[in-house]
Amino acid sequence: MLRMNRNERIAAITGILTSNPNTIFTLSYFSELFNTAKSTISEDAALLRDTFQKFGLGDIETVPGAAGGIKFIPQPVYQQAAAFVKDLCRRLSDPDRILPGGFLYMNDIIYMPRILKQIGDIFASRFLGKKPDFVITVETRGIPVAIMTAHSLGCPVVVARREGNVTEGSLVSINYVTASSKRLQTMSLSRRAVQKGGRALIIDDFMKGGGTAKGMQELLKEFDVEIAGVGVVIATREPEVKLISEYTSLMELLAVDESGRKIEIVPADWLNQ
Repeated sequence: MLRMNRNERIAAITGILTSNPNTIFTLSYFSELFNTAKSTISEDAALLRDTFQKFGLGDIETVPGAAGGIKFIPQPVYQQAAAFVKDLCRRLSDPDRILPGGFLYMNDIIYMPRILKQIGDIFASRFLGKKPDFVITVETRGIPVAIMTAHSLGCPVVVARREGNVTEGSLVSINYVTASSKRLQTMSLSRRAVQKGGRALIIDDFMKGGGTAKGMQELLKEFDVEIAGVGVVIATREPEVKLISEYTSLMELLAVDESGRKIEIVPADWLNQ
């Protein structure tokens, strides 16, 4: 390959790293790709790191060692993350979102790629230090959030099913009780999906009493998996005492008044500090 100038290298390195968050690329990889010295690549990475940090675009981290290199870490600036979540609260407070039974319509938010990417980046920055080996969710609405969070973390996604699928092989199944309706439900996970002794990050779109998250915790016990954390997009304020004590939400749903056509939803406390 012809030798490239610095501007071309910077553009290419930026595209490669940001398309593969938390994935290590060796200096040798870029050196061979651009037909240039490793020391030059190191200088390019330092320049990128300064630029990314200056504009709040994330971080370029150098990983030492024989298998080391450089990787991109999404790190949303706190003020930007808080403003993003505040805007989501404003959009979700539209009375037209109220559904019969006091439910909240949010599919247009949950399935919007641009919004999902930012949600995934926020969750990834919150849980990166917990070093999860994989992200787990339960079908179905939690899947898009889990996928984008896993993409930002650079790890795989595992989906627990409410009904087993023959294409997944042998399953481990548990029964759990939903905290809100007190209904008995089943949750299953393929034996091939999870390796014993790993660390799991539980991600879901909505939490009321914490029954589903608790069910995932109990299911993962069957695999001797450690829980790295629990993240949910929206958690209700009531009941105040949930079946799980530690979780991170982006928004808190205070009330849905179907008769008065009013929704009260605010950013989580940690985004108001």
